Amino acid sequence: MACQSCATKDGQPKGCKNNGTCGTDSCNKLTVFDWLSNMSLPSGEKPFNWVEVRYKNGRKEYYHNPENLTLSIGDIVATQAKAGHDIGMVTLTGELVRVQMKRKNIPDNIEEGLKIYRKASQKDIDIWQKARDREEPMKVKARQFAIDLKLSMKISDIEFQGDASKATFYYTAEERVDFRELIKVFAREFRTRIEMKQVGFRQEASRLGGIGSCGRELCCSTWLTDFRSVSTSAARYQQLSLNPQKLAGQCGKLKCCLNYELDTYLDALKDFPKTDTKLYTEKGTAVCQKTDIFKRHMWYAYEGEWANWHKLTTDQVLEIIDLNKNKIKVTSLEEYASDTAEDTKAEFENVVGQDSLTRFDNPKSNKRRKNNRNRKNNRNRNKNRRKPQNAKNAAK
Repeated sequence: MACQSCATKDGQPKGCKNNGTCGTDSCNKLTVFDWLSNMSLPSGEKPFNWVEVRYKNGRKEYYHNPENLTLSIGDIVATQAKAGHDIGMVTLTGELVRVQMKRKNIPDNIEEGLKIYRKASQKDIDIWQKARDREEPMKVKARQFAIDLKLSMKISDIEFQGDASKATFYYTAEERVDFRELIKVFAREFRTRIEMKQVGFRQEASRLGGIGSCGRELCCSTWLTDFRSVSTSAARYQQLSLNPQKLAGQCGKLKCCLNYELDTYLDALKDFPKTDTKLYTEKGTAVCQKTDIFKRHMWYAYEGEWANWHKLTTDQVLEIIDLNKNKIKVTSLEEYASDTAEDTKAEFENVVGQDSLTRFDNPKSNKRRKNNRNRKNNRNRNKNRRKPQNAKNAAK
């Protein structure tokens, strides 16, 4: 989704100059494209009177519009809060809001729902901006206060309410924390109402953002909205190394992307025999050592000969298992493995003209020293050749 400020000129992108406040809401986190915006409603139908409002770090809420204000994406509005009002940006309007609320199981009950007061005035925006400017220095002091009180918690973020009447402190902790004394210190120092809210490590990563090991922005901070549980079995099915340092993300938990291709692996493994099933041959009993899911290959080794692996296809393995069920032993795995033998000849060619990757491993030889040595050796040889001639002349 693009806007005019992101257009290109002379083949070079100009980039967004609105700093995330453009009317199309295209540069913000967790943006939803309104694909129903150009569709007209049937005759007699009234537009859906709820809107989606986004706050700091992608937090979104749904509000009722009782005054029938003409709102569009990018408008700054004053919304109802438990005490006072909050300031946020409209990110979605129209029928797509109904779809989003239904997907998230949010009832559109007008009596229980919060409402939008008005479009934010310049005074509201100034108060909101001043409160946002206080958040970073407050976070530094708040962390120091927690350290002084020796509390095992980490304050990850602070969010002010739009009218600057309340500050919400988001923190993470391994265990339950008694922060009653900490709240007293905060209220005495910051002169505002304090609310402490504990979040999980995944939610903390989504609020703060970052770069993953893939080199891209974190999924949870860009498009992922729900956090499904991830277990080590997902890595086992995909035959990944069970190294916690490689499987953990920025949050310290297992990466959410381990679930992305899990269904594909599970579908492919339905036709595979169980890896703990042994193959009985006249030569000995074979045990599975490795599987290649998408090439449908399995490697077996005889008990006692673990270094020699024999590659079989899944159809061959199933055939041997069926014979074993009928108490029939095959001669050996070699007769099956010979059918799957592959040509190990390399099928690539270095067309780039790159040098060997090990060219820097050997120490550089000093050419000057070699040349000097060669010159000295040549001089000594010439001297040795001239000495006998001079001796003969002296004898004469």
